Amino acid sequence: MSTDRRPGHRSDHQRGHRSPARSSRSVGLRHVLTHLITPLLMCIGMGLAYLGAFANPAPHHLPVAVVGSGRSAQLLAQSINDKADGALEVRTVGDRSAAVDLLKHQEIFGAYVGNAHGEKGASGGAGTAAGSGAQGATRGVRTPGGADSAGASRGRHGVGGTAGPTRPAPELLVATAGSDTSATVVQKVFTPIAAQQGAPLKVTDVVPTAEDDPTGQGIFFLLVAISIGSYASVAVIGGAGAVLPLRLRAVLALGTSLVVGLIGTAFAGPVFHLVDHGLAGLAGMAWLYSAGILLIGTGLHTFLRRWTTLGVMVLFVMLNFTSSGGIFRPEMQNGFFAALHSFWNGAGFVEGTRSHVYFDGFGLSGHLWTLVWWLVAGLVTVGAAALVERRRRTAEAEAVANAAAVAAAAVRATVPEPAPAASAERGGGAAGARPDDRRAAVAAAERGVEEEMEEVVGV
Repeated sequence: MSTDRRPGHRSDHQRGHRSPARSSRSVGLRHVLTHLITPLLMCIGMGLAYLGAFANPAPHHLPVAVVGSGRSAQLLAQSINDKADGALEVRTVGDRSAAVDLLKHQEIFGAYVGNAHGEKGASGGAGTAAGSGAQGATRGVRTPGGADSAGASRGRHGVGGTAGPTRPAPELLVATAGSDTSATVVQKVFTPIAAQQGAPLKVTDVVPTAEDDPTGQGIFFLLVAISIGSYASVAVIGGAGAVLPLRLRAVLALGTSLVVGLIGTAFAGPVFHLVDHGLAGLAGMAWLYSAGILLIGTGLHTFLRRWTTLGVMVLFVMLNFTSSGGIFRPEMQNGFFAALHSFWNGAGFVEGTRSHVYFDGFGLSGHLWTLVWWLVAGLVTVGAAALVERRRRTAEAEAVANAAAVAAAAVRATVPEPAPAASAERGGGAAGARPDDRRAAVAAAERGVEEEMEEVVGV
């Protein structure tokens, strides 16, 4: 019989060893699967944001102008408007200098100056070419297109005679510093018009970008660098600094934002020469932008805990980069991202930098106020977090006190009433139990902070 029992005994013994191992693996697997939720949500969010904003750019009410006050200019503008079906908004301006002013104020993104002797064919050919060009524009930057007119006259020169070999070439005025992609779309719209006049289109850039930033998109990638430095610092301040008072964490956030802003300014200036003047103003805007992100993220950590990284990525990557206007201006995006562009902090930084560096500060105050309001939002978030943390500390102190009281009551209920001397000794022991309880609570809190730090930074 002993030989029959031994196998069963060994089997029970082996199962006893296997069960804790399986339980440990199960807990570990569940822990990993739970943490995989965050990167999967990031994948979904980034796909929706970037593809939704950049996958199919097309003009929506993109403002352009035809230079001239004569009938041919009005017919050309009206023809393009009719055929564009909302893709373009074409106006006429009296002369070239007025068009340049509108470009420098970013009220239009292209101005077509026709030749001086093209009146004869203007009305006859406007319909066909304008229709093909407008249809090409509605398909976005990938499809070349233009509007059509056999001959548009420049209003300031009046109506000329028949086209001749000495007529000046038609000219397109653009401002690539405002948006290189918008300038490209405008060029595709008006190139066929010049072709109808039998002359190559002359493109004049009235507000060019810095020599080392030919596309003007360096400002967008500067935004990316500052944003990553800012929201990544949130994970460190919120995780490793969770044991610090919130006031000290806020000071760390402001100090870190200053360092991030200076690093971004160094990239823009002496390192890559994206900006050739106005570095002091750029540094101020970089600090405002970074400080808003860091304060908002530091405050949100109190509420979101391990989901803080995902939260700041939604705010300052998914919605921020896509609406900043650094790649496509809002006129080239759908209504959702175009609406965000009017008040999001990334748009405030990109447009503020453009205004400060290239457009003589026109509209700069509005962009600065956008950054200031995001900084105020960060201060409000930190203030709300301070109130919540104060209540939590009060509740934790009460819980520790209640636990000590319950433990003391349990001891009194289970231990017989001792002699007075023994009672005094036990009283001292009970009093000494409270620090032990508090130390245990602190140790538990520290373990929770370490786990949270691992989760946040590991993402």
